[in-house]
Amino acid sequence: QVQLVESGGGLVQPGGSLRLSCAASGSIFALNTMAWYRHHPGKQRELVATIASRGSTNYADFVQGRFAISRDNAKKMVYLQMNSLKPEDTAAYFCSAEIRITALSGNVAYWGQGTQVTVSS
Repeated sequence: QVQLVESGGGLVQPGGSLRLSCAASGSIFALNTMAWYRHHPGKQRELVATIASRGSTNYADFVQGRFAISRDNAKKMVYLQMNSLKPEDTAAYFCSAEIRITALSGNVAYWGQGTQVTVSS
């Protein structure tokens, strides 16, 4: 059974920083594109950043150079370094990964349970 577990959320003041982590575990043949999403209550989930297996990255426009996604393939981890946080960054942050569980299977999207980030003074 594949699991994604996020950590690192919490309460931070505006202008502060947080580093989110996501650990993938279980029967994983290949860990492909990984991503961070966020969800504000009452709004649709939105993509924050993606990172491909070889490290190429993409960011949502609202990141504006404040966030950095990275991964450690050996540890099956993905990270989101968030700097210059704003109150509007308050949301539940979710990790997602496209995973092949065998050499013959296709990619399946897995999700973590989320970690809450609250930016407030």
